[in-house]
Amino acid sequence: MTASESGNSEKSSDDESADHRHAIILDHIPHGQTNPDRPRSQQEPIAYGIEEEDFRLYELTFETDADVSIGDRVVIGPTEARKAVDGFRQVGYDALSTTGQNELKYAVEEIIQSDEDRFVSFYNEAQPITLRLHQLNLLPGIGKKLRNDILDQRKRGPFTSFSEIEQRITGLHNPAEILAERILEEIRENDLKYNVFVAPSE
Repeated sequence: MTASESGNSEKSSDDESADHRHAIILDHIPHGQTNPDRPRSQQEPIAYGIEEEDFRLYELTFETDADVSIGDRVVIGPTEARKAVDGFRQVGYDALSTTGQNELKYAVEEIIQSDEDRFVSFYNEAQPITLRLHQLNLLPGIGKKLRNDILDQRKRGPFTSFSEIEQRITGLHNPAEILAERILEEIRENDLKYNVFVAPSE
């Protein structure tokens, strides 16, 4: 599985060529970031969100009367169905609010659990990166033995759920949590040599 290349951080939500993408809200700041040049009541509401497909992080702006809460699912892109998103720009992990950083783990876990087939497929489809390194080895706790066990088992038939992976691979516990840990590492670290789940910056 490779990270999606969809989207462009420079596009506004008025750009009709932009794809519709969904994001989970990590934090909502009704009066925006502190701006000494504008009264608090006139500052633009913003939120931080994580995109579901490629795990990019965004700062989102909203209409003044938008009803937005942590955990909400919103549409990024030009659509009347979007939940009051006025605009968006990509940000890095360090730009998230403290609340946004704290909520990130829960959002990633929610994305994985809500689309189990997609993430189980990683265990079925992961491929070698080099002659000595396999995509499976990028997952925390997956060494040579577990990697080979996964490869042997999937030859006998594809995995259909996380629970089946646990049942068929001795010593592999919480395969969904392992994926979440790797995704969080890719989000937080800018200098990883290999990214499997998180798309590069736009």
